[in-house]
Amino acid sequence: MDASLHDLADIAVDSALRLGADYADARVRSDWGHRVTLRNGSPDPPASFSSMGIGVRVLVGRSMAFGSTNRLDARSVEELVGSLVRIAGSASRIGGVEGLSREDPSIATWRAAESRRLEDVDPRELLEGARSMDSAATSAGAEIVGRWISMHLSVEEKYLRTSDGSRITSRVPRIFAFALLTARDGSRVMQRTVEIGGSGGWELVSGMDFPGRISRESKDLVEVLRKAEPEDLSDVKSVIVGPEISGIMAHESIGHPFEADRILGREAAQAGGSYVGRDGLGTRVGGPEAFVSDDPTIPGSYGYYEYDEEGVPARRKRLMVAGTVNEFLHDRETARVFGVHSNGSARSSEYSREPIPRMSNTFVEPGDRTLEELMEEAGRALLLESYMEWNIDDKRENQRYVGLKAYLVEGGRPGKLVLNPVLEVTSQRLWSSVVARGKVVEFSPGTCGKGEPMQGVPVWFGGPHMLIKGISLGRR
Repeated sequence: MDASLHDLADIAVDSALRLGADYADARVRSDWGHRVTLRNGSPDPPASFSSMGIGVRVLVGRSMAFGSTNRLDARSVEELVGSLVRIAGSASRIGGVEGLSREDPSIATWRAAESRRLEDVDPRELLEGARSMDSAATSAGAEIVGRWISMHLSVEEKYLRTSDGSRITSRVPRIFAFALLTARDGSRVMQRTVEIGGSGGWELVSGMDFPGRISRESKDLVEVLRKAEPEDLSDVKSVIVGPEISGIMAHESIGHPFEADRILGREAAQAGGSYVGRDGLGTRVGGPEAFVSDDPTIPGSYGYYEYDEEGVPARRKRLMVAGTVNEFLHDRETARVFGVHSNGSARSSEYSREPIPRMSNTFVEPGDRTLEELMEEAGRALLLESYMEWNIDDKRENQRYVGLKAYLVEGGRPGKLVLNPVLEVTSQRLWSSVVARGKVVEFSPGTCGKGEPMQGVPVWFGGPHMLIKGISLGRR
């Protein structure tokens, strides 16, 4: 981003204060990227995108207004600010914003580590990367009849200025790969989605072994297709979920309901509500082995950042500690309502979207067991390594997971593959039934959706293997 564009954020904030705003912030942001897609090995036309603009928030009395423009000249920015101050001012007597939490101003320049800049990657290299994943999928067997594979490079650059003194410059390159694999054997059909990615330069492709991951996932899919059989699970009361499933459980049933704006009801007509009440801090929703954190500072993570979009330093948030609600995800607006400091959770997906409380990298914290020890402790159990589908209600209370790679465990060893096992449980029952956790945490990337207009932001979710006892299993 041309550093001269930073002046526009300074013009926006200074203009807002001059016109009578009590607070203002402005973020100049550019997003750039390339995407290639293969459908059964045939490339779609490659796609490129870029956007650049400025988003401005002003607070007048008890009313907040947000607006944006991609006309990057001083006159257009001043016109935008003028309209925002008038709108906020006219609504200030009825506005419901209590203000923003007081935070120390930050002045910083940060960037995600990268060895080879994504701007230097030829689109043909991107296509070859997708082709290598496609070849890895086809080598798994003739049963892989459908392959939809895409690779996506993006670079996000921002400059933030707030009226209370923060000035933050940042750059985050990211790589993301997605595969939808379909396997068929006669009338039996199965599908698997695979997502791989993180923040960094082109070196991530080899570092994360994108083709190797697709190869393993394709072979697993073929093995399940060939060997999995229905099993009566009515007498199985223990399940060991793998990192992919403990991660999505942490994201969906702890991360989302712990977003403070959701607790306050702002998301009720959009993403939904929460089973946690406004006075939920300190209440118990799980057992002594239930620990979930959110941490944007993990190097190389897909949800990586060092300062949030209000200039607050990022840090790890321990959302649930030993089953007790320990901390919510706050921006400065919700922090003011709850009488706490912001914990640096404000994010937005592009310059034309307002920052709101979001997750980053949400995960179940590691325990002290190996997978072998968990299987010994489990007795007759189901080892649920991956899912084919999941869903959860809008209060994040009732959830259901249909397993893909799932083994019946007996005598401390994984045995036969089980077809379409179903775990359906409430959040409180789930987290109260966790009795042990593995030592090794693994992460998966994803795009978390929230807000109106919809904002998709990059996240990781993860965890270790996790032993859950005293629950019922079914089958589809």
